[in-house]
Amino acid sequence: MRTSLPVPALRQAREHLLEHGTCLAGALDERIARSWRRSLAAGLAPGGRLADAAHACGGDLSQLLAGNRDLLAHSRPVMEHLFEQVRHTQSMVILADKLGTLMHTLGDADFLCKAERVALAPGASWHEQHRGTNAIGTALAEASGVEIHGAEHFLERNAFLTCAAAPIMSASGELAGILDISGDQRGRHPHTRGLVGMAARMIENRLLIAGCQRNIRVHLHPQAEGIGSIAEGIIVIGPDGSIVGANRNGLQLLRLAPSALGTTPLARAVDLSLDQLLARARHDQLLPMQVTLHDGTRLFAQVHAEPAAARGAPPSAGRELAMDDALTRLDTGDLRWRSAADKARRVSGKPIPLLIQGESGVGKELFARATHDSGPRRGGPFVAINCAAVPENLIEAELFGYASGAYTGARREGSPGRMREAHGGTLFLDEIGDMPLAMQSRLLRVLQERQITPLGGGRAVDVDFALICASHRNLRLAAEQGRFRSDLYYRINGLTLSLPALRERSDFLVLTRRLLSSLNPERQIELAPELLLRFCQHGWPGNLRQYANVLRTASAMLDPHEECIDWQHLPDDLAEELLVAPPQGAEAVPTVPQRITQNLKELSRAAVRQALEGSRGNISEAARRLGISRQTLYRKLND
Repeated sequence: MRTSLPVPALRQAREHLLEHGTCLAGALDERIARSWRRSLAAGLAPGGRLADAAHACGGDLSQLLAGNRDLLAHSRPVMEHLFEQVRHTQSMVILADKLGTLMHTLGDADFLCKAERVALAPGASWHEQHRGTNAIGTALAEASGVEIHGAEHFLERNAFLTCAAAPIMSASGELAGILDISGDQRGRHPHTRGLVGMAARMIENRLLIAGCQRNIRVHLHPQAEGIGSIAEGIIVIGPDGSIVGANRNGLQLLRLAPSALGTTPLARAVDLSLDQLLARARHDQLLPMQVTLHDGTRLFAQVHAEPAAARGAPPSAGRELAMDDALTRLDTGDLRWRSAADKARRVSGKPIPLLIQGESGVGKELFARATHDSGPRRGGPFVAINCAAVPENLIEAELFGYASGAYTGARREGSPGRMREAHGGTLFLDEIGDMPLAMQSRLLRVLQERQITPLGGGRAVDVDFALICASHRNLRLAAEQGRFRSDLYYRINGLTLSLPALRERSDFLVLTRRLLSSLNPERQIELAPELLLRFCQHGWPGNLRQYANVLRTASAMLDPHEECIDWQHLPDDLAEELLVAPPQGAEAVPTVPQRITQNLKELSRAAVRQALEGSRGNISEAARRLGISRQTLYRKLND
């Protein structure tokens, strides 16, 4: 922690500045001295009345938040964790945009009241020209972390604060925002600046990884164990093999300046070209490799290619890390769904059975088919059996086949059975939790021996298939309760993947657009804003299956000239449920307000805010999503 001058010495330094226009030599930290001079040049007086400062509110604030959606989304979890470290210390955590306007705050309730008196609240500008020397504005001006304590603030009204702030840099080396901890100056802590600096780097890494999914990333550290830690360096490689992005640690490790991004080939920084790096990574992507800088320094490196990365990579990279597959084409942005897809890819082609868990209607069979189509068996058959839909007295014959005359009503020529049909491909057993116990025993034997004997006799036949099972039931609990064979559970549970319910997904709007597009390929159909908001808040017990059916029916109710689905196009029972019943699962959709009101004007405003956030502040795109003109949207913003 930097030592601050006593208050009398600071008062004397300020008086000298006001009288002579210069700071006493050596009296102040040089960055604070520069900030005081800038504050004076902006026409601010330490004890004078504060001029009207810029303050975003209403529609302006909504546009500001929408334009910084990614920064907010990745900062909020880090801010919540950071606030837990300073809770009950008369402090608050603040996120400001790259111009110093406050966007999000977390704090102790009693301190927030004090903070609001000096405009430490969302919408307020804490740029130096508006608030004088302060951690947010000075970190912005200096482009580095700073701490401003007590009377070091240029305005006397802010002297009760102690503040530490750090810049948040984008992958291209530009300022994205400022993270700050402000508190009562009597509770100054020596580690606050370190805490906020570490949190800022966490946000930078989250932004870089999320924003560079179409590129190949290389994670670096002098020690193999350091990869994956907050101290790792990350560089982003463009299609031409040049370094197009990096976090600050990445730049430091490679001895690069931010200005070098976009113009420096990877081979100029390390002893490998992109093709050589990918070739080495192909053999074992899970273990770090060693790379050498041209000055002889050795670093450990690990290559990461997200599902979309190979589409923007050179042809050779596409062969090395082919990710443009059926799972990628289903990916609409939900992180839990994407994590399940990434895990499915890792075991694809290996003798590891998949068990997909999730509520009815979440798309388990769709996910299973995409997993098959994304793997090495995609040229073989995909055989799906719903164990809950086949009558109990027929399921054995359906699965294992039967010989001629095996039972009354059997076909004369017999049947090979669905398991034999899956030979060379994938067998998908949906709702396996509903399989009778007797069939579970026989299935276990087939999975162990990899042979099938048809019902009614005959020789055993070898089978080779990848196994994917699915159930909406908790199979572990069912096994513990004796309702499902525990030995079969452990046989089919090579890797369990859980698919999120629709109400839990963060990609609701993208899913909606994709469903509407597939249901209406000849025209562009939108949802009315109020209806969209209600849909976002609904619990959807039938998940994607139910939602797709609702949109299909509503699309069929549209007149030829209509392009917007509204309340009159819904089935009566659903419309009544949406209007009368309290919204379910609202907490799972972060872009939708937590509480919903019957007031249509408030609903309209909420829908407008959501559209602006979804389009990152682009007015034309937001208007298109809402199904209204730009002029109408401007009018709604000014209402």
